[in-house]
Amino acid sequence: MNEQDRAASALMHLDSSCPREEWIKAGMAAKAAGLGFDCFHTWSATADNYAGEGDCRNVWKSFGDSGRVTPATLYAMAFAQGWQDPAKRQQAVNGARVGITHAAPRKAPVTPINTGDYGKAFDMWNRCEPAPANHAYIARKGGLPDGLRIYPHDAPPLVIRGQNVAGWLVLPCRDLAGNLQTVQFIPEHGDKLNLPGASFGNGCHVVGEIGDRVYIVEGIGQAWAVHAATNAAAVVCFGAGRMATVAAAIREQFPAARLVLVPDCGKETQAAEIARAVKGAWCELPADKPANYDANDYAIEHGTDALGDLLGHTKEPPMRFKLLSGAELSNAPPMRWMVRGVLPLEGLAALYGPSGSGKSFLVLDISTAVAGAACDWFGRRVSHCPVTYCALEGEAGMGKRIAAWSLHHNKPVPYGLRFITQAFDLLDGDDVAELGKAIQAAGGAGGLMILDTLNRAAPGADENSSVDMGNIIAAAKRLQSITGGLVLLVHHTGKDETKGLRGHSSLYAALDGAIKVTKTDTRREWSIDKSKEDETGAAHAFKLEVVPLGFDDEGDEITSCIAVPDDSKERVSRVKLPQGGNQLLALKALTEPFSQSRDFNKPGAIPGRPCIELEAAVMAIADSLTCEPKRKNERARKALS
Repeated sequence: MNEQDRAASALMHLDSSCPREEWIKAGMAAKAAGLGFDCFHTWSATADNYAGEGDCRNVWKSFGDSGRVTPATLYAMAFAQGWQDPAKRQQAVNGARVGITHAAPRKAPVTPINTGDYGKAFDMWNRCEPAPANHAYIARKGGLPDGLRIYPHDAPPLVIRGQNVAGWLVLPCRDLAGNLQTVQFIPEHGDKLNLPGASFGNGCHVVGEIGDRVYIVEGIGQAWAVHAATNAAAVVCFGAGRMATVAAAIREQFPAARLVLVPDCGKETQAAEIARAVKGAWCELPADKPANYDANDYAIEHGTDALGDLLGHTKEPPMRFKLLSGAELSNAPPMRWMVRGVLPLEGLAALYGPSGSGKSFLVLDISTAVAGAACDWFGRRVSHCPVTYCALEGEAGMGKRIAAWSLHHNKPVPYGLRFITQAFDLLDGDDVAELGKAIQAAGGAGGLMILDTLNRAAPGADENSSVDMGNIIAAAKRLQSITGGLVLLVHHTGKDETKGLRGHSSLYAALDGAIKVTKTDTRREWSIDKSKEDETGAAHAFKLEVVPLGFDDEGDEITSCIAVPDDSKERVSRVKLPQGGNQLLALKALTEPFSQSRDFNKPGAIPGRPCIELEAAVMAIADSLTCEPKRKNERARKALS
C-alpha cells in the first residue's frame, strides 16, 4: 500500500460531521499528506452539515504550509477514532507468510470498543436490537419504531467522538435497492452522530412506501410528521447537504413520481434550486420562524391536519414555456427601470464610447444617483438600489473622482455605493463565484454591478473572436444570475467609432440596454443606443467640470472632474440628427475644418459662427468615405444634405 492510499484510508475513517475546526484541521493534514481536493470533497460530502462544493473548494484553496499540521496529524486523528492502519495489517500478513512469529500478548482488561473494530455498517447494524415504541426520542417526536434499532447497553461500549452511544436510537441509511450504506446514532437530546469510516453514498431512509408522491426531508422527525400528515412516502436525506443527491437518485429510479422537498426554515433557496434540477416542487414553512424550524416543529405546534394543509400548497419552478392569451399579454406588468427609459432593473447593459469621452465620470454619476444621491438622473427617474463598482483601471484615479464628487455636492458618496479595486477576471469561474459571494455578503444583491472596463475584466480575451466574446457574455450573465439586478459593462468603441461597440457583434445583440457616449471638440453627449421599451436616439449634453482638490508635495494643484449636465450649449430642435455610417463620417470629417475656420459672418451663414465653403466641405467628406472613388462626391453631397 502506498502512502497516499494509507492517508485516504485514515481520512475516510474520520467523521466528517465533526466541528468545523476539526474538519479544517483534517483537510490541512490530508493536503499535507498529498491527497487532492476530490478526495477531501468526497469525504466532506458525507457530513450532515455539508455546506456544498463551493465551500469545500474555498477552504481547500486556503490551506497553506502551516508547519504545524502534518500527515502525522491525520493519522493521530484517525487512530483516536479507532482506525486500524492497513499498512500495519499488511506487514503482519507478510510477516506470517515468511514464518515470522510473535510473542503471545498478555491478557488485557476489557476496554471500550471503538468504531474501528467494526469495519462495515453491516456488522454494527447486526449488533443492534429492535427499537421499542417507548424509546424517549420516538415518543417525543411522535414517531414509530418501524425499521429502527438501538445500540444495546449490554454490548461492548461503543464510543464515537468521546460519547458512549449505548441506548441511542440507530437509524439505517440504505440505497434505493435496500443495501445498507451506514447508520446514524440519535440521542434523546443533543447532536446526532454518524458512523465513522462509512459513507452515505446515495443512501436515504424511507418512511412509508414510495408511490406517485414523495416528500424529501432532512431528518427522521420531519419524515414521521410529513408521513402522518400526507400518508405519502417521506424520505430522510440525512442533512440539507445531501438533499440534492437523494432527490436525484429518487428521480432517476422513479421518473414519474412527484417529488416535493420540505426544507427547514432558512434553506428555501437551496430547495428551490434542487427542485428545479429534478423537476420537482418544494414547500415553505412560515417565514417568521427561526432558522432550522422544521415540519415536525410545525406539527407539534399546529397539529397534523394543519401540516397537511401547508404541504398541500407547493411551489414549483416556472415552466420554460408559458402560453399567454392576448389579454394576459396586454395586462403584463410594465418594464421595470433602474434609470427610467435608460437602464433596466435587471439584465445586461453597456455604456461605451471612445477613450477620453468621459465614460468613467458619467458612470460614477449614474452610480451615485442609483445608490441614493438623487431621485433622477438627467431628468430620468431613478430607482434606488445598492451599487457595486469594480474600478479596474486604478484606485488612485477613482479616489480623486470620489473626492471631487463629494466636494462638488458637499456630501459623501452614498453608503449603498461600494467599490472593488482588486484585479478581476470575468473568464475565471472562481473569480466570478467569489465576486458574487462578496456582493451578496455586502448586501449588494439585486442592485447595479459595474465592470469598468470590460477590457480589464477579461484580460487576454480576443474581443473580435465569436468564441471569446461568447464566453465573456456567458460569464457576465452568470455573474448577473448570482447577484441579480443589472450588470453594466463599460466598454470602448473601435477605430471606426461609427460601428459602435468594439469587438464581436454578439455583445450588442446580448444587451438589454446600451448608452453611447460621444465627444467632439465642443460637445459631449450621451444617448440611448439600445432600449427594449423606450425611444432610442435621445441625446443629453454633459460636460466635465474641474474640481480643485488641493496641492501635492511640490506645490502643484491636484484636480479631478465630475460629469454635470451641459445647459450652455444651444439645443438643436426639430432637426433630424445624423444617422447612418456616411452621415456620422461626414459630421466627424467637418469637425476639424470648422474648428480651424477663421471665416465668420459670411452670407447665408449663422451670425457669429465659423463657416466653410460648401465645396470645401464636400471634398473633406469625400476624402473620409470608403466607397468607390467615382461615387465619393455623390455620396458626400447626399450625406451633407
